[in-house]
Amino acid sequence: MPLAFADPSAPSRPVHVVASEALADWRATQPEPVRAWLAATGFEASLGELRLVPATEGGIAAAVVGFGTARSRARSRFGLARGLAALPEGDWHLEGDLSPAEAAEAALGWLLSGYAFTRYKAAGAVKARLKLPAGCDGARLLAMAEAEVLTRDLINTPASDMGPQELEQAFLALADRFGAETMAIRGDKLIERNFPMIHAVGRASPREPRLLEMRWGERGPRLTLVGKGVCFDTGGLDIKPSSGMLLMKKDMGGAATVMGLAQMIMAMDLPVRLRVLVPAVENAISGNAMRPRDILTSRKGLTVEVNNTDAEGRLILADALALADEERADLIVSMATLTGAARVAVGPDLAPFYTDDEALAAALQAAAATACDPVWRMPFWEPYEPLIEPGIADLDNAPSGGFAGSITAALFLRRFVANPRYMHFDIYGHTPSDAPARPKGGVGQGARALFTALPQMLGL
Repeated sequence: MPLAFADPSAPSRPVHVVASEALADWRATQPEPVRAWLAATGFEASLGELRLVPATEGGIAAAVVGFGTARSRARSRFGLARGLAALPEGDWHLEGDLSPAEAAEAALGWLLSGYAFTRYKAAGAVKARLKLPAGCDGARLLAMAEAEVLTRDLINTPASDMGPQELEQAFLALADRFGAETMAIRGDKLIERNFPMIHAVGRASPREPRLLEMRWGERGPRLTLVGKGVCFDTGGLDIKPSSGMLLMKKDMGGAATVMGLAQMIMAMDLPVRLRVLVPAVENAISGNAMRPRDILTSRKGLTVEVNNTDAEGRLILADALALADEERADLIVSMATLTGAARVAVGPDLAPFYTDDEALAAALQAAAATACDPVWRMPFWEPYEPLIEPGIADLDNAPSGGFAGSITAALFLRRFVANPRYMHFDIYGHTPSDAPARPKGGVGQGARALFTALPQMLGL
């Protein structure tokens, strides 16, 4: 079902949103049959709890959804969406004491609840149609939700149907939709064009590696997005166990997320000069695979000792970031499903980010709450710099010891960006179990927060 709000002029039934502490007062204002029905069904207005109120002549007259307590709302993003997603078919509108931010979260949560991955199997869709709450920016909410659909679909598609070539096709389709210019460098051309580490990571696969570039916009500040596009990661010669490969179709989650962010920017026609770079590879195993202790010379000229072929994402990002840094941008952002250490540190729900710029960090953190897209700042911790210096080469792609893995990966990437206005996201890109508005599977992280923060970050 295409994402859309209900026709504002169409008749609709009310969805009463009632907080736990307001339940008694609200219930006292209702007709006796409604009071009796809610009491008989044990309605307590817990967050997302839904009751359908029968009409006297049959059918459904209204719905009541619990808004819970302040504590329960703090513990569950999109809590209302659990109830809204269960509404029966028809047009509905919200009624209740919601702030503009709460109404926007409810509307966005309802839109995101309409997502289902249906490429291989039919799935039930949300049948209800919700009217846009008063004061909400419908175009913005739809742009966010539609971009999330793109990101989720890309991540959820298995590597058999989402290799470097298929990711390029999706990239080109996005560019064509908005009239953006594109370029692709494939296979051995990467060597000729000086992207040696992208080539080294991807050369073992019969699906040739590539660097994808998109440019859009002719006015405003320059924004460059770089997304890790490892379409499947075996680990290379440092092969993962089978359990470690089960989610590796999501290792292009950084690429999928920057593509979703780019779609938001273009759909809302932000006045920026946008550049998107995606190194797309498959980290496979064959006779010409890169080996442990190989030393690679990067595009920037820095040498890198490969102490683990499973730490390949930072290698391809390094070449792409070096290219990004050759053109002075007002902001460079990289996004990647880069380390398990980030997942261990903050879990699957938070998007860890790094920056040296205090103003950028403050803008992002403020925007994250507005966009219902939580982030957490991590440090570029200078005392760990020696950990990524192996002695035999300029850099080590996988320091021994196992400590601070996300931080050392971020420090590694920072070596390839001289621009001080740089942000790096080490995201997970996957929801491990069903949650309100976030079904199990691929998910975007950090994109809505960035999109919301961009006007302040770039002075738009």
